[in-house]
Amino acid sequence: MSSYFKIFLTIIFVFVIIIVMISIFGGSMKNYSRQREAVSKVLKASKSHPSAAAIYDEVKKIVPSISLGTVYRNLDNLKQNGDIISVSVGDGTERYDGDISPHIHLICRNCKNIIDIHIKEDFGKKFATECGFSPDSSVYTVYGLCNNCAQK
Repeated sequence: MSSYFKIFLTIIFVFVIIIVMISIFGGSMKNYSRQREAVSKVLKASKSHPSAAAIYDEVKKIVPSISLGTVYRNLDNLKQNGDIISVSVGDGTERYDGDISPHIHLICRNCKNIIDIHIKEDFGKKFATECGFSPDSSVYTVYGLCNNCAQK
């Protein structure tokens, strides 16, 4: 095999790898980073709807050099890309959810606990579509008191 042919095959191989990576990351290869991957991984593994500070504490174990500002920037980017959602608990603190499947958030106004209720069908999107609206996302939140706080 000639050296020119080997170079040609290497170039083709690299080109194919780039195309595959772009398709995997939705065309946002320039925005991919180890830090963003760590933030996403920590959030997707959590079922507690953590704050940015709590996510930072966990990500710091994986990427010790990460800053809180970088965590906020990555959370914002993941949110804009539709990979996560944010939830307001009513006290100005934004909490994050890596579960983007259709579900309802029940938020206790007293203790700020968030309970997920999973639904089989995204009824809001269904109703919106029936009204001629083209929804791209939906979030359902119900505020009230959890059983523990209601009994106090």
